[in-house]
Amino acid sequence: MVLSLTDDRQGRVPFEYIRNKFSKANPEIMAKNTFSKLIDSTIHMDFMGRPYAVEHPSGKIFDENNKEVEFYTVRTLFLRFLVNGQGIKPTGKDVTYKDIPGGLVYYPNFSKRTIERLAKSYGSDLEKFESDMQSIGAVKVLQGDKAYKFPFMNETYMTFIIWEKDEEFPPAANILFDQNIQFYFDAEDLAVVPDVAIDIIKNKGIMPDWIGLYKKKSI
Repeated sequence: MVLSLTDDRQGRVPFEYIRNKFSKANPEIMAKNTFSKLIDSTIHMDFMGRPYAVEHPSGKIFDENNKEVEFYTVRTLFLRFLVNGQGIKPTGKDVTYKDIPGGLVYYPNFSKRTIERLAKSYGSDLEKFESDMQSIGAVKVLQGDKAYKFPFMNETYMTFIIWEKDEEFPPAANILFDQNIQFYFDAEDLAVVPDVAIDIIKNKGIMPDWIGLYKKKSI
């Protein structure tokens, strides 16, 4: 896999920073505070409905087929989740990105990168939305024209909501988080989290081919 210097630098710097913190953290505490399982020195957890293993102290991440995850964006999110997790169970209360501490600052970027993209991806094809969401085991909920709730990592949840376009209105969308997600990711992370989820959902639950912070091809 060939990385450009820009992609490599932008992804590598935050990853190396969190990997250093991860390597010094207690794996038993991280596993407990994220509802993961620790076997030997490996933390086992779920990501988008699939099992993954994170080695300590190396920070190497492997999927269910023992293939190493190479993408800086996803690796960084895994390690931030484990390092920052505070052991808070889902609350059952959904909040918007603006309700997350610091969310107002990043909201314009969040809206463009995730909400607008979600609407554009599925607002004209609710059948595809349903099919793609079902591919990751998402649960249908009664919001909008069609909506699904799904786990991101372990006990952190998101809800994707779509309003289909019609003759008068363009397609629209919204993204909600269970309130506990702020105890695992900060607002800056959460500006990226749904974008990553959309890519995987559009690829039927399989992690697509990313390079650093960017994608090799659009899906």
